[in-house]
Amino acid sequence: MDTSDAISDFLTTRRAKLTPAQVGLPDFGGRRRVPGLRREEVALVAGMSAEYYKRLERGNATGVSDAVIDGVSRALQLDEVEHAHLYDLIRAANAGAHPQQRRRPARSAQATPALQQTIDAMSTVPVFVQNARLDAVATNRLGRALFSEMLDDVRPPANAARFIFLDDRAQTFYRDWEAQTRQIVAVLRAEAGRSPYDRALSDLVGELSTRSELFRTLWGAHDVREHRTGLKAVRHPVVGDLELSFQAMDLASDRGLQMIVFSAEPGSATQERLQLLANVAATAPENAAS
Repeated sequence: MDTSDAISDFLTTRRAKLTPAQVGLPDFGGRRRVPGLRREEVALVAGMSAEYYKRLERGNATGVSDAVIDGVSRALQLDEVEHAHLYDLIRAANAGAHPQQRRRPARSAQATPALQQTIDAMSTVPVFVQNARLDAVATNRLGRALFSEMLDDVRPPANAARFIFLDDRAQTFYRDWEAQTRQIVAVLRAEAGRSPYDRALSDLVGELSTRSELFRTLWGAHDVREHRTGLKAVRHPVVGDLELSFQAMDLASDRGLQMIVFSAEPGSATQERLQLLANVAATAPENAAS
């Protein structure tokens, strides 16, 4: 990923979302060549010279301080995830001039025996472990049953983004498929900022961009998001509609991996159907993702 272009595109798309009134500036009218704020207006609210901001938006991040990042984030009304993403992009751009700083700890490719044992013990809830590229690294039995359409008959590692954009079954499986597409791209975009030299991630983005027009469009929006908690509404081919809450936790002992635990509201139809799925899974051969 070209970090200079990423900085430029991210800042441009963020200021396009704002109006002068939203940042407390008067709008003196006149035709605007581009939607949203002008560069000069961003610079004014951020407390810096217009030339300095223009240089930053062109992708020149040399010597940019935390105070500058904070000022730009405040001016563009970035949320916490967007602020972190801008910081990552600028850090990566500066590291690009020093190749020895580019290396990051390798992303775990498979679950350790201890991790697999732990998630297998969580037998009453589906558990799904993924890396930052959204590859399926491990599941427990119920997790594999829940995501069978993504995991079965796929050469490992199965990948959530490939499933959503390249497998027609995803549009039936995810009842809110369009929202899921935006979420997936925003998560991958945030990871691209953290790991711009991850070759496997670049290859994945390139593949999806080539094969999916929707992915290309969403990728160009430069939206970023974290995947921490929420609701998954799915239509399982065996037990029907499920509404599952999820909690996603980074694993300190397995750097780069995230464990997602799904649960159903007690006494709900989803809980009954999840128990039915567990009964079905208990009679099937064990085949955890790896």
